Amino acid sequence: MTDAHAARQPATFAFSDENADKAKVIIAKYPPRFQASAVMPLLDLAQRQNDGWLPKAAMDHVAEMLQMPPIRVYEVATFYTMYNLKPVGKHHVQVCTNLPCWLRGSDVVVGACKRTLAIDFGMTTEDGMFTLSEVECLGACVNAPMMQINDDYYEDLDSDTTEKILSTLKSGGRPKPGSQIGRHTCEPAGGLTTLTGGKASAKKAPKRKTADKGMEK
Repeated sequence: MTDAHAARQPATFAFSDENADKAKVIIAKYPPRFQASAVMPLLDLAQRQNDGWLPKAAMDHVAEMLQMPPIRVYEVATFYTMYNLKPVGKHHVQVCTNLPCWLRGSDVVVGACKRTLAIDFGMTTEDGMFTLSEVECLGACVNAPMMQINDDYYEDLDSDTTEKILSTLKSGGRPKPGSQIGRHTCEPAGGLTTLTGGKASAKKAPKRKTADKGMEK
């Protein structure tokens, strides 16, 4: 832990009244002996309250709520990359470089991010607006290459669309999430090739015979 990071660690953490109520609802979803299963959504809730990152005090607070040893909570928080253990920028840019995205040009997306933001992976811009991270599969392989910025997915990217998205965020705008080539959800990029005529006509299933009695079914 760097000195600067240590200096940012708050001494205490507690959920706001609103988030405390949300936490109670989350915990109530699990049977009494299995409420430790609420650790992941509670960590996410704490992270959102704390400007996108998890201080140790927040993890300890979650451990106390769920009656878990703190080390068990630390293990979860350090295993999943969705949890940020140090401060991040207002816009957390996470670029997938896993195999499907790499085959579809994630290197170009990475280059556009580094060029536009003037930072490398693991760094935050001086104004605190952007943090750039390299991540594994984000589950949008059909629309690769893609990146996630906060809660939004941006898919079917190339260098120009990546730069445009980041420039829009820089100017205070909100770029349109989803496919950047007009693809509808995860349909083929060229559009549907089957079932294009509305409701498919239902065909009556042919009668079949049983193997032993030759009776029609």
